[in-house]
Amino acid sequence: MVRVRQRWWPGFVALSAIWGASFALIKVAVDAGVPPVWVACWRCLLGAAALWAILAVRREAAPRSLATWGHSAVAAVLLNAAPFVLFSYGETRVSSVLAGVLNATTPLFTLLFAVATVAGERRPGPRRLAGLGLGFAGVLTVLGVWRGAGAGSVDAVGGLACLAAACCYGAGFAYLRRHLAGRPESATALSAVQIACGGAELLLVAPFVAGAPHWPGAGPAAALLVLGALGTGVAYILSLNLVRTAGTAVAAAVTYVTPLWSTALGALLLAEPVGWNALFGGLAVIAAVALTRPPAPAGAGAGGEAGGGAGGGDGRSRRGFPSRRKARQPVG
Repeated sequence: MVRVRQRWWPGFVALSAIWGASFALIKVAVDAGVPPVWVACWRCLLGAAALWAILAVRREAAPRSLATWGHSAVAAVLLNAAPFVLFSYGETRVSSVLAGVLNATTPLFTLLFAVATVAGERRPGPRRLAGLGLGFAGVLTVLGVWRGAGAGSVDAVGGLACLAAACCYGAGFAYLRRHLAGRPESATALSAVQIACGGAELLLVAPFVAGAPHWPGAGPAAALLVLGALGTGVAYILSLNLVRTAGTAVAAAVTYVTPLWSTALGALLLAEPVGWNALFGGLAVIAAVALTRPPAPAGAGAGGEAGGGAGGGDGRSRRGFPSRRKARQPVG
């Protein structure tokens, strides 16, 4: 048991920290004047470059099926292009702390879309319905709706943009489960194709929306490099390795830890305020995610593959891609 813990613990910490730091890195880029659509575009292009490099090192062939590429292009809109732009735009109006907390609602949206679109998905019982209600209350607390539009209130447009991004993630993971879960290719290959599609989609749009890219300075450029190569590239591999070494039950816990990292980094590195409503609302959202997770089957321990996940481990199969039967929740 000790050997297993030593194997997965470093990867767990690294993955939660990388995904938690993504919101601070986005904030650095948009505060330097990088348009949100270019933040998203660079994030995809750099992430795709990292994943294709890993494929080359492994001498792994890229998928050739037109159906795989077509479904990956749709998934890229929902999981990369749209939410990356929305989060980047949202962070021009709200703090990275709030963006990270609102991202934690992704598993709740995933549950709603899965119930609505995936055949055979169990309808939520009283426990999971209570979790959805608690999550909704947590979001309202984070947004501070009782303050209206007065001083000290959260920017509604920015907050709703972040929620819309989380909603896109929920729809995207339901789409993945329905159309790509059964593909034979590895998670690395499918992720490389998906993120490359996202980069191509954004590259076609960005010049018309925001003009030509410009050099933002060494600091913001480094933030974009880390955000893309690590947060959108290497993190996918860390997620896969975590599922394989510790199982989805452990990988699921990344969803709970990621908001803690985003809050701590936003407060310590960017001097962003952490209001009581963000703190308690975020805790309510995390508790809601815990309530909406289906119970793990008997015998699914730390090293097992059973059990739906939230966060980095999204119910992946042995090959690392979400299985049709168990896939539930999203990457952070």
